[in-house]
Amino acid sequence: MFMSTPNPLTSILQQIADIQSMERGKLSIIKAGASGPFYKLQAREKGKNLTRYVPREQAPAVQEAIEGYQRFEALTQEYAHQVIANTRASLAASLKKSLPAGNPPRSRGRNPGPDWPVPVSNPDRNGGG
Repeated sequence: MFMSTPNPLTSILQQIADIQSMERGKLSIIKAGASGPFYKLQAREKGKNLTRYVPREQAPAVQEAIEGYQRFEALTQEYAHQVIANTRASLAASLKKSLPAGNPPRSRGRNPGPDWPVPVSNPDRNGGG
């Protein structure tokens, strides 16, 4: 029976799909009161720093959503790295297939010199000196 190996890209996409809540920003305690802490969520949106006050009973859910967004960011970066690696491997394999067998082409190196002598000016003749 043939067993296929799991595709890492599919696995990453599934992990992304499993994230149920996301929020950007940082949750901070503004101050601690007698009845408990007061929270704020700070995030940058469209180039501006926005602050939103968060009721203390929602703070754990907001923190979980922030962690969900951080997980999303890490997974999308991993997905991009995998796709880039696959692309480079595919390009390298197609390059190897297109090159003829035998010696690889040589680089021409520096610009070759002329086939005739190059005249050199004499500073004494030109009045320099």
